[in-house]
Amino acid sequence: MDAFRMLYIDPGTGGMLFTVLFGIFGVAVFGLRALMVKIKFLAGSGKGTKANEQKIPVAIFTDHKRYWNTFGPILDELEKRHQKTVYFTCSEDDSAFEQKYEYITCEFLGKGNRAFAKLNLLNASVVLSTTPSLDVFQWKRSKDVDCYIHILHAANGTVMYRMFGTDHYDAFILSGDYQVDEVRTMEQMRNIKPREIELCGIPYMDEMKKRLDSAGEVPAHERTVLLAPSWGESGILSKFGEKLIDALISTGYKIIVRPHPQSYTAEKEMLEGLMAKYSDPSKVEWNRDNDNFEVLRRSDILISDFSGVIFDFSLVFDKPIIYTDTKFDISPYDASWIDETPWTFRILPELGLELNENNVGSIKELIDRCIEDPSFAKGRDKARKETWVHIGEGTKRAVDFVIKKYNEVVAEKSAEKAAEEKAAENKRKKRNTGKKKAK
Repeated sequence: MDAFRMLYIDPGTGGMLFTVLFGIFGVAVFGLRALMVKIKFLAGSGKGTKANEQKIPVAIFTDHKRYWNTFGPILDELEKRHQKTVYFTCSEDDSAFEQKYEYITCEFLGKGNRAFAKLNLLNASVVLSTTPSLDVFQWKRSKDVDCYIHILHAANGTVMYRMFGTDHYDAFILSGDYQVDEVRTMEQMRNIKPREIELCGIPYMDEMKKRLDSAGEVPAHERTVLLAPSWGESGILSKFGEKLIDALISTGYKIIVRPHPQSYTAEKEMLEGLMAKYSDPSKVEWNRDNDNFEVLRRSDILISDFSGVIFDFSLVFDKPIIYTDTKFDISPYDASWIDETPWTFRILPELGLELNENNVGSIKELIDRCIEDPSFAKGRDKARKETWVHIGEGTKRAVDFVIKKYNEVVAEKSAEKAAEEKAAENKRKKRNTGKKKAK
């Protein structure tokens, strides 16, 4: 019996071990696949090598066009400063291609392994990205990149990435002290050398706030509820689905459902079933706008789960939320390594009320209370202070940091080159001295 006790692993630890083993397996599989693509790529036209002969000063990589709101303001600022930059994207219809930049070059990388094969050969001083899992799966650190900088694409914690998501970045652009604590905790637990962190703020939220301030008042309208979930098994639509939508329709309020873009591919069957059942636009409006600004602006309250839109809605638009008890499984995430509840979940009771299986039938009362209770406005003020530093200055500060890191890399390389040249000169002098003595 004691022997069996020794072999017992609790479910939480078991889940974590499974995730780690899956990660190791994934690294092996994707590493081999990436190597094959890389060999094929180099054996082909050789364009990858030629394209990287000249070092790129600053490179930005995005895996999807939806992060244009993060990088658009940064690229505009880099352009304004005449800083040569290459913007790499995996979306052929990225908004970057519509811009008329002089100092920014925009390049479509392709999708999947084709994109990563190019990134893995990149020759750049600094790379800025919001994509996690650098050096974990397909995307490997290039030996010719000097500094990788990670920037968050939402106002939430750094531990909400899948395990090891930011372990191999060299520096971070963050927006709150609690995020700094999370990074430092992970570094200590994993014996990672402390990386440089710059608290800059949130560029895209600054731009959204400017846009909102200039948009004027929203015209009088019926009370409008926006359901905007994340995707996956822990998301609202997977957990609550028809039960929640039926309850919302029964309120008599205008209901808008805006699924996460990933839902259209990752959970296509489930989503298409819901859209077919609730196809009457007088009862449910399905929103798929690429830009979510107007739908957030015309909604009075948001119902969501762990999606970053919660913070856009509450902190920029200054409106209440209802968050759902989805029993979010943190075992595959960095959050599972720390004892305390992540800030992303810890702050939610300050912003609104929880929706669960027991109070779905009272959804109208929850909506009305959230909108009318002034305590949630105080909670939003608190959240802003904790997760959105330097409001209005995020873009400038982020670009300051990127250029600072670039200048440091250039100075370091110049010093190394000077040292090498000096060593070579000393070697030549020594040889010449030896020849003279020999004569």
